[in-house]
Amino acid sequence: MSIKKVTTEAELQTAFDFRRNVFIEEQQVPEEEEYDEFDALDAPCDHILVYYNEQPVGTGRLRVVEGYGKLERICVLEEYRKYGLGKEIIVGLEQIARDKGLTKAKLNAQSYAEGFYEKLGYQREGEEFMDCGIPHILMKKYW
Repeated sequence: MSIKKVTTEAELQTAFDFRRNVFIEEQQVPEEEEYDEFDALDAPCDHILVYYNEQPVGTGRLRVVEGYGKLERICVLEEYRKYGLGKEIIVGLEQIARDKGLTKAKLNAQSYAEGFYEKLGYQREGEEFMDCGIPHILMKKYW
């Protein structure tokens, strides 16, 4: 397992392919809601890929929002979800946040994944809300 910061258009396209597979095809998120102005190499955010056996199999991105490292678009291809790669993505994005001098992170977790994020030190804040037809909760972590 390894994490790599996206630095080329080809790597960014790989990240988009994973997001299409997981969010648009698997979870039925409308395409127009999945991609945004932060989906570019020169956008004010960092995209990463997670590798398993030297093959990219997942992605995530980090933006700085209101002093938080905001973790977004985190996904792993279905057949690789049993290898702890989601945790690797979170740890990698948190490290980028730390490198930027940030001391806290937040994310909008799909509600079913609340326990996963709790194990990584995140705490629920507020009530459940809907995003793209999927129940979510705001979760935060401080270090």
